[in-house]
Amino acid sequence: MTNQTLRLLAVLLFALAGVFIIDQNIKSLFVDGFRYYTECIDLILVYNKGVAFSMFAFLTEYLKYIQLVLVFGVLAYVLYLRKICYALPAGILLGGAFSNIYDRFIHEGVVDMVYWHCGFDFAVFNFADVMIDLAVVWLLLLNFKPHWCKS
Repeated sequence: MTNQTLRLLAVLLFALAGVFIIDQNIKSLFVDGFRYYTECIDLILVYNKGVAFSMFAFLTEYLKYIQLVLVFGVLAYVLYLRKICYALPAGILLGGAFSNIYDRFIHEGVVDMVYWHCGFDFAVFNFADVMIDLAVVWLLLLNFKPHWCKS
């Protein structure tokens, strides 16, 4: 393995582990009973059986395996590219994705807790969802601005 491949793997795995650990620790607070209510944001416990906005909940048991295939596809693609600039956003994305998939195996649904209801009702979401969204935007920017990625 080249030094660049080792660096890519190290950054990717540290980001993945960091997001996974942070997200699972936050979720454990809510599974253990923590709740907080305000005028705009409630911190509650919801088990989402689907994906965004509970879509595809009808896939029940199959959903986690479909997601695993997709996530391993993303991992394989990033390793195939071998561009260090993709390591951090891909690691963040994979950490959030694996954390949510882990929830499906342990809790039979993704543990969501942040409910925005100020001005309009929004979906209940979690830290992993925010990290996945951030990573997708970052990866899109890298694809639309290839000069940002030197390797």
